[in-house]
Amino acid sequence: MIGAEPGGSPYALPVGRRGWWAVLAVCLVVFGLVTAVRAIRPAQRPTLGPVAAGEAGEQAGRPSTQRQARPAPAARITLAFGGDVHFEGRVDERLRTDPASTLGPVAGVLSRADLAMVNLETTITERGTPEPKQFYFRAPPTAFAALRSAGVDVATMANNHGVDFGLVGLGDSLAASAAARFPVVGIGLDAAHAYAPWYVTVRGHRVAILAASQIRDHTLAAWTAGEGSPGIASAYSDRLLAAVRDARRHAEVVVVYVHWGEEGRSCPLGVQRELAGRLAAAGADAVVGTHAHLLLGGGWLGPTYVAYGLGNFLWWRDNAYSNDTGVLSLTFRGRRVVAAALVPARIDERGVPLPASGDEASRILAGWTDLRACADLAAAPAG
Repeated sequence: MIGAEPGGSPYALPVGRRGWWAVLAVCLVVFGLVTAVRAIRPAQRPTLGPVAAGEAGEQAGRPSTQRQARPAPAARITLAFGGDVHFEGRVDERLRTDPASTLGPVAGVLSRADLAMVNLETTITERGTPEPKQFYFRAPPTAFAALRSAGVDVATMANNHGVDFGLVGLGDSLAASAAARFPVVGIGLDAAHAYAPWYVTVRGHRVAILAASQIRDHTLAAWTAGEGSPGIASAYSDRLLAAVRDARRHAEVVVVYVHWGEEGRSCPLGVQRELAGRLAAAGADAVVGTHAHLLLGGGWLGPTYVAYGLGNFLWWRDNAYSNDTGVLSLTFRGRRVVAAALVPARIDERGVPLPASGDEASRILAGWTDLRACADLAAAPAG
């Protein structure tokens, strides 16, 4: 788990006319001390980096005797992703009685990553009127405490349930996110906020996380964020690709989490494939998604890693296409995904994803690997 990238602000110290004389006096004293120390101790060379050391030798009129070291390789960072998270139905009691343990032992898997993310498929509110749709979901603000306790650092709300309780629910969701200092992406009071990346520094590498929905339903029709109007980010808007291109200029790693696909369909649709290619061309290093309620294939599209579907994760009811799930772990070196692995899990009767083992784990992994074929993805990055 990590915190958001802190902002910095310069501090100025006003000095009056008398203050300048005091500063000068202090400087003279310090200069005298330094001179005295040098008189009794041998001079020490400053520690220089490989390039600076070479320049120092040439400036002194002699070649540098230090070997030019190669730049240190980029640090490896690991990002983990889970699928759809709900707090309704059978999960509701767990959240209300003990938020810290709501996600169960899978929290250990999420916490081991440098950064973890899920799809929060619910409005965070206890007020408002449901939107005119078949299913609508909400949860109390303690949902953010449950996610954080499980090692989750950021969530997308760009999905077909992010605005289930209208403007009141959307406002409550954003207020709860701010109060908990838990970042959400893909939703906002206007388009500028909904399409904006969340930036965070991980082991010295700046990461940008964006999100959008490709599900054509009531939410996208009524609540696509616009100029001065609240809602979610739409994958059909040119704003998404523009936001990815802009993030490419400001971050080393760019990840886009998309809500897409067809429920119950284990192979990606044409519109998913097309969008994945466009996001990759715009500069996304990884594209992950959910919505189909089951696992879809994952692999490389050129140098970009694409996971078309992560399935249900913390799930509110049984018999929702599949209880097979897992945590996708992506290892980056620089901006490239150099390793990808699914930690398989199985949703139990409480709605909790339990890490799988033995034959069950082998079965889930084999099925997930086989799905790469119909997704037309490679088992290794190009180049």
